[in-house]
Amino acid sequence: METLAIDIEATPRTPLEPEHVKAIRKIANTRRYAKGDIVLKPGQPMDEFIYVESGEIEVLNPLTGQRSLQYTIGAGQFLGEIAFLNGGTCTATFGSACDCEVLVAPRREMLDLMARIPEMSDLIVTVFAGRRRRVLEDGKSDLVLIGTEEDRELRILESFAARNRIPVAKFDLSSTEADDALSGVNLPADQPAALFAGKALMEKTPRAVARLLGLDLSLAHEQTFDTVIVGGGPGGIAAAVYAGAEGLRGLVIENEVIGGQAGSSSRIENYMGFPTGISGGDLCWRGQIQAMRLGTQFIMPRAVEKVTKLSEEDPDVNGETGIWDLLLDDGECVRTRSIIVATGVQYRRLPIDRLEVFEGAGVYYAATDIEARFCRGKETIIVGGGNSAGQAAMFLARQTKHVHILIRQDNLHETMSAYLSSRIKQDPNITVHPYTEVCELHGDETLAEVSVKNNSSGEVTKMDVHGLFIMIGSAPNTGWLDGVVELNDKGFVPTGEAVGGKSDYETSTTGIYAVGDVRLGSVKRVASSVGEGSVVISHVWQHVNGGETP
Repeated sequence: METLAIDIEATPRTPLEPEHVKAIRKIANTRRYAKGDIVLKPGQPMDEFIYVESGEIEVLNPLTGQRSLQYTIGAGQFLGEIAFLNGGTCTATFGSACDCEVLVAPRREMLDLMARIPEMSDLIVTVFAGRRRRVLEDGKSDLVLIGTEEDRELRILESFAARNRIPVAKFDLSSTEADDALSGVNLPADQPAALFAGKALMEKTPRAVARLLGLDLSLAHEQTFDTVIVGGGPGGIAAAVYAGAEGLRGLVIENEVIGGQAGSSSRIENYMGFPTGISGGDLCWRGQIQAMRLGTQFIMPRAVEKVTKLSEEDPDVNGETGIWDLLLDDGECVRTRSIIVATGVQYRRLPIDRLEVFEGAGVYYAATDIEARFCRGKETIIVGGGNSAGQAAMFLARQTKHVHILIRQDNLHETMSAYLSSRIKQDPNITVHPYTEVCELHGDETLAEVSVKNNSSGEVTKMDVHGLFIMIGSAPNTGWLDGVVELNDKGFVPTGEAVGGKSDYETSTTGIYAVGDVRLGSVKRVASSVGEGSVVISHVWQHVNGGETP
């Protein structure tokens, strides 16, 4: 079994300046390890910053206990990767290759120190991000999925991991690597499996993986937040960045994947500063790192189910009143002085029999590298005529046999940007079908065929399609706000003067704000969502600090 690879070779031996080490020493304790001691193990909270002063620390195979990489972490280097910023868990086994002496700084104090010394923070975050990037590129991880492309649970897990930049190793059931990984696990050799650090996951779900990796943090011990941002799309991430920059104690709650609908876009070509375009996932990942570096926390996949305001007779632990209580889907509660609604919108589901059977096994709501791999060499259908559908079509046209776009109108000009519709028209690997919709799905465990109907002629055609991408319409994710703030008849959130808000982004309820696609009247573009998320923080600051300006 291959263990998670740390990009040690590319990490300089002395990335920190002497004054940086001196500052760390003031908040750290000295710890010594004898040769053979375990320093960190998979699943252990990354609640300490470990800087090596002498000796060497190696990455170990969790099954054999032997060194799994040629390189070690030596004097002048430090352990960890990007999960440290969010308080995640370790995903590899580290042991002392010889007698070692290290500096150990508590995570919270280290983050405060990094905020005070930006130059040191730049160096540390660059190394952390580089290690995560190298692991993703190498495809090596202690999180191992074993099975076939047809297994629905593993498809969902792999897609979840990819969109959240979680390293995964994937082995076919009949491979030698699968045999090695399963050798020490009491599982049938002919059934799909998910392993973490050599142990089987009894629950193969995104929530279980998030819990193992520390993405699904427990907040029971936390004090009241200054602001809770519900939704991890571009607007929510921008708010998270600026909240951290202004010293607000912030938390982002995302119910699926960081990046939201924009994060599933294979290429955004009209975002300023990226002349050759950037994928939505990359853009949002960079923003998340930036926000975590500034102190904002992220938890996912979690959803808010209910919002209530504490009464004047029910203060929080600090004696404060006017606090909001957010009940999450697992029964845990989070308290905050303000709420930013950034839940965006979600694609509508087609009213077709057996749709839920094929979701994750041929029916998708995002077009990333993972979904494209499942459809490689096969015909695909995209339902929808907006920009997201157009971007998906251009991406899939390079990855699959042929792309069919189904639209109810006669052309794409009114619903899609001109540059996209023009490219689609010229691409021989894309066919647009006007006045056409999906009427039936066929297959056993995975999608095999799709019946489509031309509403103009009434003709029904069965197509050999293994990937159906649904990108139609949008519905706001605001059910949890019903009765808390004013919503319009479609569920969007009105803000500003029309509902008594003291700013353009405040809702009808004081202390609750809305930004991005979920806000009534917003421009449905990534750039505008980022702008709104950035600007709203000044109003949140005033609310939290009694009218003061940052």
